[in-house]
Amino acid sequence: MKYFSLLLLTLVLTISVHAQDKKFDLDDFYTDNPALDHTVDSIYNTLSQKQRIAQMIISCTGELGKPETVVKKLAEDDIIGGVVFLKGNKKTHTETIDELNSISKEKKTLPLIFSMDAEPSLFASRIKGAKDVGKTIDIKTNAQSDSVVNIINQELKEIGVHHNFAPVLDISPSNEAIKSRSYGNNKDSVINLANRFIKCTQEGGIIATAKHFPGHGLVKGDTHKQSVYIDGPLQEIDNYKPIIANGVLSIMIAHITVINNDIFGTNGLPSSCSRRIITDLLKDGMCFEGIIVSDALNIMKAVTILDNAPLLASKAGCDMILMPKDEEATMKSILAEIETDKDYNKQVVKSVKKILRLKVCAGII
Repeated sequence: MKYFSLLLLTLVLTISVHAQDKKFDLDDFYTDNPALDHTVDSIYNTLSQKQRIAQMIISCTGELGKPETVVKKLAEDDIIGGVVFLKGNKKTHTETIDELNSISKEKKTLPLIFSMDAEPSLFASRIKGAKDVGKTIDIKTNAQSDSVVNIINQELKEIGVHHNFAPVLDISPSNEAIKSRSYGNNKDSVINLANRFIKCTQEGGIIATAKHFPGHGLVKGDTHKQSVYIDGPLQEIDNYKPIIANGVLSIMIAHITVINNDIFGTNGLPSSCSRRIITDLLKDGMCFEGIIVSDALNIMKAVTILDNAPLLASKAGCDMILMPKDEEATMKSILAEIETDKDYNKQVVKSVKKILRLKVCAGII
């Protein structure tokens, strides 16, 4: 392990020297860029198999999350590649991020990526004391959207958060789980305002995430409480086509089960664990090459009823495994699976390299 850490430190120092001439940013993520490819491959090659898998596992802290001591231990043991911050205040979030960054520096391992559900409607609860930006449903113009995003981006940067799990692309504001988190009932307005949110977010140096694929608006129920179903056609997937074309960097997959659909039925699994939805539809069918994030895997009953949902989500095509109940068990199950499944091993390599690429472009590495 010391050998790997020394190699990684040497690489980071070398990259830092050469990066004075070329600094990558979020606009570079989708480009054909040999220098960026070389940087990612070089970092990947210094990592142990465990450190590679860790990049895919995202833990959580804050109110309703895991205790800080637990998350710090996971970081020290190279079990995680990032942390999502749940409810809390600015001071606590900032102090925790500073401490986690210190652990990475002391251990000479890759820095973590920090994320938050900083959608307008949830923003006040995620960072208590931050300026109230109102509800997503009340945003009606580009100028209003830009003003909201600028406030959110500034707060996230001050805390040290890189990745915003927003905006919501679901059409309906009447769903039990979505409510005011939607831009409304008008499809064109939802797409245009979400696109604007993403553009402004990413131009400001924060990674945006469209959610909840393949659509949580036109369904009944809340995946936090029960299994929820899309019965028949996927009515909301067309919303994602212009979002993908315009360069959104990540998409979150909902725990929605699809029934009565001959092509994209999920055979009783939630979409977050369905290869038909993630790989066949989103990756291959819609040509999305960004980061695919599962929805939370630790508390939402639509997925906690499954055995080893984190591994299922990864095998289905998720790059980031969000909030598994047991991060160490998730690590062990992925490590074991790649030993026996060559195709899955190749898929994991691609996921890890995508995440490393994102970290480089976001300035984390």
